[in-house]
Formats: sequence, C-alpha cells, structure tokens
Amino acid sequence: MPSEKVLELKKQQVADLKERISNACAGVVVDYSGISVADDTKLRKELREAGVQYTVTKNTLIRLAIDGTSLEALDSVLEGTTAIATSADDYVAAARILGKYADSNDHFNLKGGFLDDEVIDMDKLQSLSKLPSREVLLATVLSAFNAPIAAFARAIQAVVDKNGEPAAEEAAAPAAE
Repeated sequence: MPSEKVLELKKQQVADLKERISNACAGVVVDYSGISVADDTKLRKELREAGVQYTVTKNTLIRLAIDGTSLEALDSVLEGTTAIATSADDYVAAARILGKYADSNDHFNLKGGFLDDEVIDMDKLQSLSKLPSREVLLATVLSAFNAPIAAFARAIQAVVDKNGEPAAEEAAAPAAE
C-alpha cells in the first residue's frame, strides 16, 4: 500500500495535469518508444520554443485527469509509453512539430489529440500536423491582401510614366532651341 505522502503527490500530479489539459486549446498524445535521448532533447527544445508543454506521463494519471470530461474518449489510446503535449494558445504547434517528427522516425507515433475540449480523429490530427506555422499562414494571408494593392500601384505608376514621357520630351525641346 503506498504511503500517504505518495498518494498526495499523485493527487497533486493529477490535479495539475487536469488543469493543464483544461487550459489547453489543443493537445496531442504520442507513443515515444524507441526515441533516443539526443532526439528527445532536440524535440523538447523545439516544442518549448513553440510554447508547447510536453511531458512523459503515466497512462493512469492521464486517465484520472480526463475522467468525467469531454476528453474521456482519449482513454482508448492510453496504452504503452505515453507523452502528452499541450498548447494554451496555438492550435497547430504541437501537432505540426510532433507530426513532422513522427514522419521521420518509425518508433514515434501520434496516438490521438484534442482541440477545444473535443477529441479529434487521426485524420484531423494528421491534417493539423501538415499545416504551416502561424507566422507562415499570416504572411500568406497578408501577401494575398497586399497583391491587389501592389498591382494597382504598378498600374498607376505605368499610367504616370506613360503620360509623363511626352511632357518630358516637350519640356526638353524648347530648351534645346
């Protein structure tokens, strides 16, 4: 029988995990078996820089944290080695980084995920993992907004250049006489 101190520690871990999951806009559950320490360190650094919290967690603790919530369906993927990545403000970062890593490593697999307290299927998770970063998406949208304005500015400049050429020639002709 575990000691009272150990039980309190486990209860606190479950409470912390439950709060972390409830405050997250998105999360991904992965099977990390077979990953090297060097690769894990590099992956954790990339996730941390993107604002994603990534921890290796016991399946039982995750089960207890999602028990009674809309994420209970994730229980079916909680087998084997499990890590959970959550993001409080970026819907795509965890899925994109972990999906890219899973594509290049045979022993690292996405198990499941959630968006806004709703479990998503593997097709949606794979689609999320293929999306570019927020900055790239914003740049694409802004360039789409900027393109008509730039085209209009070029057209106006062409009209000015075309109409300005004869006036420049006429102004130069009297000065030569």
